[in-house]
Amino acid sequence: MLSRVQISVPTTSSWYMIVFPPATGSCDKTLMIWNLNPKSRAFRFVGHQDVVTAVHFSPSGELVASGSRDKTVRLWTPNIKGESMGFKAHTATVRSVSFSADGQRLVTASDDKSVKVWSVHRQKFIYSLNQHTNWVRCARFSPDGRLVASCGDDRTVRLWDTSTRLCVNTFTDYGGPATFVDFDSSGTCIASSGADNTLKIWDIRTNKLIQHYQVHSAAINSFSFHPSGNYLISGSSDSTVKIVDLLEGRLIYTLHGHKGPVLAVAFSREGDLFASGGSDSQVLMWKTNFDALNYREMLSRHRKRVTPDPPPHLTDIYPRSPHLHLAHNGAVEINPAVADVHSAHPHVVEVGEDPFYTTAAGRHTSGIREHPSTSAGLTSIFPHTQHQEEAREEENLGPGVTDLQEERAGTSPALRSTLEHIVQQLDILTQTVAVLEERLTLTEDKLRECLDNQAVILEQMQQQDESRNETGGAESPAV
Repeated sequence: MLSRVQISVPTTSSWYMIVFPPATGSCDKTLMIWNLNPKSRAFRFVGHQDVVTAVHFSPSGELVASGSRDKTVRLWTPNIKGESMGFKAHTATVRSVSFSADGQRLVTASDDKSVKVWSVHRQKFIYSLNQHTNWVRCARFSPDGRLVASCGDDRTVRLWDTSTRLCVNTFTDYGGPATFVDFDSSGTCIASSGADNTLKIWDIRTNKLIQHYQVHSAAINSFSFHPSGNYLISGSSDSTVKIVDLLEGRLIYTLHGHKGPVLAVAFSREGDLFASGGSDSQVLMWKTNFDALNYREMLSRHRKRVTPDPPPHLTDIYPRSPHLHLAHNGAVEINPAVADVHSAHPHVVEVGEDPFYTTAAGRHTSGIREHPSTSAGLTSIFPHTQHQEEAREEENLGPGVTDLQEERAGTSPALRSTLEHIVQQLDILTQTVAVLEERLTLTEDKLRECLDNQAVILEQMQQQDESRNETGGAESPAV
């Protein structure tokens, strides 16, 4: 179950980075911190002299770090005062900023081919990691702070020991630049994405690739692990957001909402929300029901099917099937149409000053597809059939895997054609239901508004009647 809230801003900018609480960095040189309460204002922080390329909240939430094309890093106090301290961190664009779990250190990555670690409170440089041979796109601390993972345009993902400051491992299995990297919640695996449309998960203890997804049709720009470690969302230049079930080793949702590349995605700390930002100047907020699952029960079921030697988390991220990249639970197309609950022009509090900033500046395995429209608020859940799932799965896996499935299942071309026709009809039905649902939502909203107005009018009339009765009683002539 997924519902969406849209925050649309009148700008020509792209949202480069999203973190929770909702904070975004953009091409308009500003940092925005959003309040999910429709009646509250968003804060816009002005201070960078060029595109804001990275944003990250400290674990305590008391600081926000931002990196920019202006080669600086700024540390902000996320309140209406908007106080910040900036320092020149690199000799080229800062692509990534990230706090350690204790909030004491900050790691930055840059187009100057370096990764640097800083002391947060003293805002001083500690050390640099220099073995990348091209731009470094992303760098992240492990949960225990003992490792740093980095990736870049040299097509490598590197692991660094923070105590010895040495590169302890390098993963080079990429057909293009590595765009994003992060640790899972246990710190025993890293996921990395690439411009070759792939998403890979590695066990860093055995240095083995344990999962490989290729569901996007364009470069993957960002991804985020669900706090439970059971799901992962990814944003791609193919304009989609995809949700992967790591326990089953398959894609479960494909979300359509952006009208251009999706540049950033992030789960909230509780996992009940996630956000996506894109080059269409939109930030979309999504609500999930992932946290409704009983993870302990699920983990116990998965432990029964594998050797008990590895820890439960790593055990569960192995797919059930012996074929790592072949999912058997198909695909479902979901098209929730929901009403926009936020204004297209939110109230904004300007924080900070910048003499160069003017208000005239405008502002990527298998899967399930979800097509929300450009509005949000009402959650839609459509029943799905096994035929629909299998047909969608074939479409997403590509011709090679589809042929393999047909050989195993003995599917005739005529049957396949029939199934494809059924799927097309289901698509049309899904879209029709979505339109009807949107109209129903609007009708419900209008009816609710009318009822509220009627209640107010009745209350006012009742008050007037009481007032007249009291007045009439007071003015009655005495006998």
